[in-house]
Amino acid sequence: MLFLFLLLILGAVGYRVTTPADRERLMRRAALVSRELIAIARENHAELAPFRAMLRERTKYVLVTPVLVAVTVGLFVAMIVGPGALSAPKTLISWGANFGPRTTNGGWWRLLASTFIHISFVRMIIEVVALAQLGMFLERWVGRVSLAAVFVSAGVLAGLVNVSSYPMGVSGGTSGAIFGLYGLLLAALVRSVRLRPAAEAAERVDLQAMDGDDDHHDGGYFQPMEDADQEAAPEAAPQPLVVPRSALMWLVPATVLFLASALWNSDFVFKANGAGFFLGLVAGLVVTGGIIDHLPEMRRVGITTAVAAAALIAYAVPMRGIADVRGDISRIIALEDQTAGTYQSALERLNKGAMTADALAQLIERTIVPELESADNHLRSIHGVPPEHQPLVANADEYLKLRAASWRLYAQSWRNKVRGPGRGPSEPTAVSDAGWHQLKAQFRADAATRGKAEGTERAALEALQRLKRA
Repeated sequence: MLFLFLLLILGAVGYRVTTPADRERLMRRAALVSRELIAIARENHAELAPFRAMLRERTKYVLVTPVLVAVTVGLFVAMIVGPGALSAPKTLISWGANFGPRTTNGGWWRLLASTFIHISFVRMIIEVVALAQLGMFLERWVGRVSLAAVFVSAGVLAGLVNVSSYPMGVSGGTSGAIFGLYGLLLAALVRSVRLRPAAEAAERVDLQAMDGDDDHHDGGYFQPMEDADQEAAPEAAPQPLVVPRSALMWLVPATVLFLASALWNSDFVFKANGAGFFLGLVAGLVVTGGIIDHLPEMRRVGITTAVAAAALIAYAVPMRGIADVRGDISRIIALEDQTAGTYQSALERLNKGAMTADALAQLIERTIVPELESADNHLRSIHGVPPEHQPLVANADEYLKLRAASWRLYAQSWRNKVRGPGRGPSEPTAVSDAGWHQLKAQFRADAATRGKAEGTERAALEALQRLKRA
C-alpha cells in the first residue's frame, strides 16, 4: 500500500512540474513504448507455443493453483462480509490467523489456515496474481504433488517462524508459501541448467542419426513395405523440456510487484519468508532431479515431504503451550481494588464499634493476604511465558509479594493496639510508671510497624503502576 501511495505522489508531482506540451509528448512516447512492448509480447507469446504445448503434455490440467487462489479470495470476501473489523486482531484470530497462545495450545491448524488470511485488499490481490502466474507454470512443470507439498510446507514453516519470533503477534498471509514456490522455481532452474548440455547433446545425436538414415536410404537400400509393416516401429523418446529464457520473462512483472509489496509492507517478516524460500529451494533441489525429461518421482517427493514434516514437528514441539498472561495480569490489577475495598468496609465497621481491632487483624490475615498469596502462586505456576510478557510477570510478582508484606504489617499494627499497658493493683485509674514506659515503647513499636507497612505499600503500588502502564 505504501509503495502504491508513493507512486501516486510521484505521479502527482510529475503532473504539476510539467507543462501541457511536455505531458503530451510523454503520453505519445508512452503510447509508442506500450505498442512496442505489446508487439514484442505477442511475438514472444507465439514463439512460446511449442513450449506451452510441451507443458500441457506433461501436466494436462492445472488443478491445485486454482483451488489455492479460490480459497484465498473466497476467505477474504467472507471476512469482509462477516462480523467485526477486518484488521481487528479478534476478527483475524476468529478466522484462523496465527497467534502463539492459540496456535501452540491445540490450534496447530492455524499454521496452514493463516496462510490464506489477509487484512489488506491490495496485498491480497498482489499475492494472488503472483500465486496464480507462478503456480500454474510450476504445476505444469514440476507437477501438482510437488507444488502442493512445497506450498504447504513453506507456509507452515513461515507460520512457525512467526510464532517463534513474535509469539504474541497476530500474523497471516501467503507470502511465506509463495517464497517457497520461488525457491522451488530456482531449484528447478538450477537442475535444468545443469542438465541442459546433456539434453542438447542428446538432441544432436538424434539429428545425426536421422541424417545417417537418410544417407543410407540414398545409397539404394530399400525395404519392402510389407516388411516394414511387420516390424514394430520404435517408440519415440520423450523430448527434453528446457525452459526458454523468454518464458521466464513473463514471470518478471508479477515477481517484481510481489517483492516490492513484501518489502514495503510494514508487516513483512524477513525471517519467515526467508525460511519459506530456503525450504522450497532445498526441497526443490531434492525432488527435481531429471526435471528436463520427466516429472519428479512420486517416491522422492513423498520421502522429501515426510522429512520436511518431521523437521517441522521437531521445530514446533518446543514451542508448545505459549501462555497469554494478560488475563491473569488484569485480574491481579483488579485484585488491588477488591482487597482495598474489603479493608475499607471493615475499617468503617471498626470506627462504628461493630468490629474490634483484633477482628480486623484476623480479616487481613485470613482473607486479604491469602488472596494475594493465591494469585502469586498461580502466577508462578504459569509456564511458557513469552519474552515480551516476562517483564509483566516480574512486576506482578513484585507487587503481590510487597502488597502481602504490607498487609501483614498492618495486621501486626492492629494487634499491637489491642495490647494495653499494665495497671497497678492499687491504682485502677492511673497508669504506673512501668505502664507508661510500656505504653511509650508500644507506641514507638506501633509507629515503626505502621511506617514500615506504609513504605512497603508505596513500593507495592509503584510496582502496580508499572504493571498498569505496561
